[in-house]
Amino acid sequence: MNRRDAALRMIVALVLAAGATGCATRATLSPDAAAQSRPAPGSVLKSMTLDPAQEDRILALDPERVSDDDVRNTLASGPTPHVLLIHGGIFPVHLAMASLGRFLAKMGYPEAKIRDPRDRSWSMSPYESSADGAGQVAWYYERDGVRPMIVGHSQGGIQAVKILHELNGSFGTELHPYDREAGRIDPKTTIVDPLSGQERPVIGVSVAYVGVVGTGGLSLALPNHWIVAGRIRSIPDTVDEFVGYRIGLDLIAWDAPGLEGIKTFYPNGKATVRNVTLPAEYSHVLVPVTAGLADTPAMRAWINDYDPAATPAVAPPPDGDTANVLFAAEVWHSVKRHWVREAQRFVRAKRALPPG
Repeated sequence: MNRRDAALRMIVALVLAAGATGCATRATLSPDAAAQSRPAPGSVLKSMTLDPAQEDRILALDPERVSDDDVRNTLASGPTPHVLLIHGGIFPVHLAMASLGRFLAKMGYPEAKIRDPRDRSWSMSPYESSADGAGQVAWYYERDGVRPMIVGHSQGGIQAVKILHELNGSFGTELHPYDREAGRIDPKTTIVDPLSGQERPVIGVSVAYVGVVGTGGLSLALPNHWIVAGRIRSIPDTVDEFVGYRIGLDLIAWDAPGLEGIKTFYPNGKATVRNVTLPAEYSHVLVPVTAGLADTPAMRAWINDYDPAATPAVAPPPDGDTANVLFAAEVWHSVKRHWVREAQRFVRAKRALPPG
């Protein structure tokens, strides 16, 4: 069965299953969570041992030009954000997002910072509570000192936008940190900011980078996404950079030439928002299938060198299977960029700590 046949089968599955998908589920508030230890001010910065030479190397990195050597010998052993992958909603489309997770790991991203700490899966369901997803962002930031990144596919992209609006306070005035590994919600609505040491609300915590692909269309008619249907293209300030990837012809996301005006993401504040159109031959279902691209040195080198702002345009990729290579290169460039920026923020805050 070829890629197009697989995509058509998944389209049929989506239509048949659209009415059968469940509503969002969420964890329960844990009374005993109140007694759990919260990081003391400055403890997260002090807990990571970095020698001055490594700190210097991190601070010297150019976020726009990060080599394979930079990744493996400087970044991978330093402060590393969690990358939250959110798959689409129809079984077995989660396997496509697992491929993206394996791609990132093969490119040098620490696997432990991608896999779910609860069950070691590569990605999360879009039917989980977006409030819990926002709480998970805050939980990781409080304990890692670097802000997470999110990549969402299809319904997972909708979920990613919902999480940004949750963090922005669009749906309520309180959010709780969520310990995903323990499966419990902290009754507090604040965290200790790991860089400033000050207590702050979960509302207002931000994400470093969000990328979504194949977002919109039929999926927005599902009840669990109604809350964000009117603002799915409006990106709040709870993310530094948001990139919306649309496929030139995408029957599932209801995307086609001429629809750019209504399918364009835009900031409703200061967030940086980019819109990228992927080739029309890309499949909505299979676009995250990218693991194999990291298997050959030539392709890996091309992806590492990719620069979306390059002028003139980047050279074509090397010969071989190039399916979804533009999506892979775009995501990897953004992940590296914000990995560097978050690590540099961490190092600067660590160096600013008072002695002792």
